[in-house]
Amino acid sequence: MDMLWNGWGDPARATPLPETVTGLLRDWLGVTPRPAAPASLEDVEIAAPALDDAARRALLAAVGDRTDRVRTDTETRVRHTRGKSTPDLLRIRAGDTTDAPAAVVLAQSHDEVLAVLRACAKHGLSLVPFGGGTSVVGGLAPGRRTPFVALDLRQMNRLLDLDPVSRTATLEPGLRAPEAEALLAEHGFTLGHFPQSYEWATIGGFAATRSSGQASAGYGRFDEMVLGLTLATPEGTLDTGRVPRSAAGPDLRQLLLGSEGAFGVITAVTVRIRPTPRTRHYEGWRFASFDAGAAALRRLAQDGPRPTVLRLSDETETLIGLAQPDAIGSSVEAHNAGCLAVVGFEGTEDDTAQRREGAAAVLAECGGTFAGPEPGERWAHGRYSAPYLRDSLLEAGAFAETLETAAYWSRLPGLYAAVRDALTRTLTEAGTPALVMCHISHVYENGASLYFTVVSAQGEDPVAHWTRAKHAANDAILDAGGTITHHHGVGTDHREWYVREAGDLGVAALRAVKRRLDPHGLLNPGVLLPAD
Repeated sequence: MDMLWNGWGDPARATPLPETVTGLLRDWLGVTPRPAAPASLEDVEIAAPALDDAARRALLAAVGDRTDRVRTDTETRVRHTRGKSTPDLLRIRAGDTTDAPAAVVLAQSHDEVLAVLRACAKHGLSLVPFGGGTSVVGGLAPGRRTPFVALDLRQMNRLLDLDPVSRTATLEPGLRAPEAEALLAEHGFTLGHFPQSYEWATIGGFAATRSSGQASAGYGRFDEMVLGLTLATPEGTLDTGRVPRSAAGPDLRQLLLGSEGAFGVITAVTVRIRPTPRTRHYEGWRFASFDAGAAALRRLAQDGPRPTVLRLSDETETLIGLAQPDAIGSSVEAHNAGCLAVVGFEGTEDDTAQRREGAAAVLAECGGTFAGPEPGERWAHGRYSAPYLRDSLLEAGAFAETLETAAYWSRLPGLYAAVRDALTRTLTEAGTPALVMCHISHVYENGASLYFTVVSAQGEDPVAHWTRAKHAANDAILDAGGTITHHHGVGTDHREWYVREAGDLGVAALRAVKRRLDPHGLLNPGVLLPAD
């Protein structure tokens, strides 16, 4: 099944907002119904593909002269135009296809990817790797206006190897996460990587963006799971990671993780796997304030016992019900006051019971009140629903978007306040008061991430309206000691702030790597690093 071309996920799961929510949007934020229906796929116009006959023949030859694997039809090109950020959706709903690829090529092997890269180099075509299409930071729209090919990896979707003794698996990049989990489950294993994009995102995309799943407290981030990578570049093949750990020089895996297709195309990923958990238990805890809840999460992250899932919503997010997406629209009651923490445990029955008991003692000692299993179970049931809620808000005339960052624990309160202030102030000054919500989504011994959700009226120019607020938030993040992105990646949206974060010498070093692996600058130009 293809993802909805102008929204998120499965079209059958899109549902309108209940009247209680649309009324609140109108009364609190001045949201009014959108003035016109979005463009239909049949009505979207797209420029003729800027692909001459020689280039098309070269691309066809690269994939075995299969015409079904070099596509230039309108629908396929539209479906590979940009990603799924709110600005991306607003543009495509307005019929804006200026970032459409000249062609979509479907490769089926590492050697075919190399052949496609050679064809693009010979004919001056840029290339953008395309997995699940879930980027929310402008990672699929090259920053240079030249004809480009979208390299769709969906047909590279095999489990190449599984070593039950070492507990490793080698996966192709086009595997969607549910497909990967199903293949591993046949052998009694799990990857344990469950980001909000889980249902649509791919293994290659997880590696290319340093993804972090909602169970990262227990399973770790995706970049911590990766033991080896194979990269196809215009200059040949780069294999990294022959053993779990090595002192043989700098770890090239770390250079490729998070490279977002700018250095090459990931064609295989070797990951560590875990036995499928025998039991899963999720529950809720309430705290009087965000500071109190954050202190409790820090205790567990630093001293244990560490849960598998550990999240904390601030007062606003808890009040609205966004901590449990399928609770949106229910009445706000007194028991919803304070901040909701979702705590989850996965593993063997004995291990889970032991960690639950130990964590409960810590949470209670820190002032937490046990709220029972229902809040945790509702979160688990609706954990992938938030993007659908975002689309419903767009349909109702509201603007909804997210951003995330991370910092050391000591800097987290200042970072939280600075970003909230920047977003609220900028949007209010623009005449569109906003609802700004936040949760701690991932915890570490030394720090944590903050995930903000913003809802406001769209205004006359919603993309420009958000761009001003996003830039102000980006400035606030760096000024407060945070990182410009924790798990969404850099793309084009964060590029200028990533340059500031990495520093001139760091950027020069990365440019040198790109010049060696991609001397003609064909790969995802303008993404991650400014185009030369």
